[in-house]
Amino acid sequence: QAKYKERGTVLAEDQLAQMSKQLETFRTNLQEFASKHKQEIRKSPEFRLQFQDMCATIGVDPLASGKGFWSELLGVGDFYYELGVQIIEVCLALRHRNGGLITLEELQQQVLKGRGKFAQDVSQDDLLRAIKKLKVLGSGFGIIPVGGTFLVQSVPAELNMDHTVVLQLAEKKGFVTVSEIRDSLKWETERAKQVLEHLLKEGMAWLDAQAPAEPQFWLPALFPELHSQETLPEENSEGVP
Repeated sequence: QAKYKERGTVLAEDQLAQMSKQLETFRTNLQEFASKHKQEIRKSPEFRLQFQDMCATIGVDPLASGKGFWSELLGVGDFYYELGVQIIEVCLALRHRNGGLITLEELQQQVLKGRGKFAQDVSQDDLLRAIKKLKVLGSGFGIIPVGGTFLVQSVPAELNMDHTVVLQLAEKKGFVTVSEIRDSLKWETERAKQVLEHLLKEGMAWLDAQAPAEPQFWLPALFPELHSQETLPEENSEGVP
């Protein structure tokens, strides 16, 4: 019995050593690949996404440290840092209108306008990665899945699952009513009112008390007409890297 156990331990150690060697080889090849394709990784969102996926398979996070090997090699640390600053600027500029909620599509549109024609392209995946880094700072940033997209939250308001479900319900029309929540979600009236009152209090919803039948609670972050009418003062800038 002891002999078999010893043999098993030796085999396990051999397998571990072999896997470690393969992993190190893969890591070395990945570094060579990154050096060779540095410009493509920095300029192309699609190439950048594929590279991030390759890194994830061996547990490498190029964004883990601004002073790390990967950041210095690729400059991706600076890229996501600058992108994070631009995300904050856009969210602050539009907070008076949307209460700190913005769709990922509108955020991408506004960030691209602010960066100008000659800057690196930015994908939605880039935005999500930058926002996840901002969350570490405890700055109130968060990501809320809504339908087939995401809402980006830029204020430290406390949103629970009830609020998220109501936001998802309002996605198609841009507004929701107490009766719609009650009928669709099978909630009590008081529960629906509490959620809507919280969104009103945080500035994330607007109340149309003059609407026919019953008051409508509009979510400006989901209101497409507003998106097309309002732009940022910096949108004509072309010098942001």
